[in-house]
Amino acid sequence: MNRFKGKKVLIVGVGKTGFKLIDFFSKFDCSIKVTDIKPIFDLNKQIKKLKRMPHIRGMVFGEHRRKDFLDADIIVHSCAVNPELPQLELAKKAGKSVYSEFALASMLCKKPIIAVCGSYGRTVVAHMIGFALKLDGKKVFVGGTEDTSFIEYATLPNKNEIECVIVEVSAVNMRRIRGFRPKTIVFTGLSEDYPKEHFDSASSYIEAKFSILKNLTNQHRLIVNYDKLVGHDRFQNLKCPVFWYSRRSFEKLGVEKKIQGTHFHNRRIQNNISGNSEFIVKTMRIIGQDNRENLLAAITVCKVLGVSDKAIQTCVEKFPGIPHRLEFLMEKNGVVFYNDSKSETMTALVRNIALFKSPPILIAGGKDIEEVEYTPYAQDLIKHARVLVLVGECKERMNRVLGKHPQTFIVGSFEESILLAYQKSRTGDVILLSPGNPASDFFRDYEERGNYYKKLVYQL
Repeated sequence: MNRFKGKKVLIVGVGKTGFKLIDFFSKFDCSIKVTDIKPIFDLNKQIKKLKRMPHIRGMVFGEHRRKDFLDADIIVHSCAVNPELPQLELAKKAGKSVYSEFALASMLCKKPIIAVCGSYGRTVVAHMIGFALKLDGKKVFVGGTEDTSFIEYATLPNKNEIECVIVEVSAVNMRRIRGFRPKTIVFTGLSEDYPKEHFDSASSYIEAKFSILKNLTNQHRLIVNYDKLVGHDRFQNLKCPVFWYSRRSFEKLGVEKKIQGTHFHNRRIQNNISGNSEFIVKTMRIIGQDNRENLLAAITVCKVLGVSDKAIQTCVEKFPGIPHRLEFLMEKNGVVFYNDSKSETMTALVRNIALFKSPPILIAGGKDIEEVEYTPYAQDLIKHARVLVLVGECKERMNRVLGKHPQTFIVGSFEESILLAYQKSRTGDVILLSPGNPASDFFRDYEERGNYYKKLVYQL
């Protein structure tokens, strides 16, 4: 770490990751400058925060100046920044040390890494693995997610005590990174969609995804979604052991004796890695078929790592989900509470409310955006919600569309929405906060709204 002490550092991009990079380099008394292509009036909150940081010696917004890149000793950019940015190329040619945040973090991480790859389910799988490992007494770090950047591992005061690092890895992370070879890799599947702001074609996106598979040896372990990827040529003739997971029964597929992994069979989760294990799924806090598939991936990793069956069974029963994403909170007097504050579109709301076996009591509403039409979603909400509690700026407009629901209530405050929902509940009910609208009418963002919801629920 002494290599960073007193250096001049340029951080490119001042989002969440940028501030974590500032925290990291501040520990080495670095002279830090930040630059962001966004104009200054789009970054008011970030600028106020930057002005309070003693190690910041300069801020440049609305452009990337060549001289800032040439003046720095070390340049680190967020993964959202194009690694082929001309100024980055110029700095490399000038002999500067240039890293993406992900590349820097992987270089600094000396612990075994579990990389969770694929086009979907990465965050949930990463947190499930971490949850089970902690239950088994392991000290772990989960990063590379939307909420926790990978570089945060390097800032931990107890990082030397960490036994295992679990990292969510996107195709964006893998652009032009070298030497990243995790001990264990999970591949959840591939989507035809790709982020067009980062890739010029689907093929370049897929190549970035699969680049993590290069140079694997028999010292590595690969876990793959059988249902989505068994026929893909990239997973053939690999030198490392491959383990599979499937929502279908290996026995019915006729592959039980040919492959190792995890599958659903006779309404239970079966695993044939290092003997046979069976896990009961009658009591689970996570909901939806996608999360069941994510659970199969996590169990497969845990069995490969030698996690105890007891810890895995507890994970099956107790894993609460990801904060603000269909997150289980608690059960009180037979009523279960879920926090889905991140669902800030009507499409997400309708998709998630339909996952519950019985229609829940729904708390919805938020910022009123005139362009949002509620009529296309009315029938789904009327069908899938037992009670509708509407709150926020858009409550009146939502009510005009959803008023045909037999139990629709408009409340004056967010606090009242939780109290009314609980009053209308009965044993066996689910109360779900899934707003379908942005939080910015009363809250800073969906996280603040979700955290306040949790606070009110725990106070009931």
